[in-house]
Amino acid sequence: MIDAILFDLDGTLIDTESVALVAGHAAFTELGADVDIDFMHRLVGVDQPTSRKFIAQTLPDLDIAALTRAWDARFHAAISQDLPMKLGAQDILRAALRPMGLVTSSGREAAHHKLRLAAIDHHFHTVVTVDDVTQPKPAPEPYLLAAARMGVDPARCLVFEDSETGAEAAHRAGCIVVQVPDVVPTQGRWAHYVAPDLLSGARHYGLI
Repeated sequence: MIDAILFDLDGTLIDTESVALVAGHAAFTELGADVDIDFMHRLVGVDQPTSRKFIAQTLPDLDIAALTRAWDARFHAAISQDLPMKLGAQDILRAALRPMGLVTSSGREAAHHKLRLAAIDHHFHTVVTVDDVTQPKPAPEPYLLAAARMGVDPARCLVFEDSETGAEAAHRAGCIVVQVPDVVPTQGRWAHYVAPDLLSGARHYGLI
């Protein structure tokens, strides 16, 4: 039995991962760093402090502060003009008759800004961001915290995730994991069910 539904945000409910990749690649290019798509894919689903640490270790001569400014400026300019929802997201949010929570690797301010832009903030009983935990995804803490806040057993939480990082976090927390791959393909190592889209995952578990 499913008592609650927990969603990732970027790449799961809102179509921002592709926007972030384009903005990020342009920022790297502006600063003279030649990075390929595999490098960019390693940053998908990862919180900003962790991704910036990885970038600094891989490209030690790069100005990380300048990269962050250039990347953020491009990304926020793009989503302020258009923040598309993932296919089926609105249908699930309107139709699922269970409490819902959000678990994201975004910071608190950025997460709530995107939720307001998408006009979906009212759907969630709790929002767990990277600022609320000491060990972000792929650690299980974010999903364990969301379940605790909602007063439900993690094993009775159905999670929708797009990335390997997020799916691993939810799986390690003991949740039921539906993975809907976005920009990076998956073998489904951490998923109980890999779905082609949100609606297919929801139908598989009888939510709609």
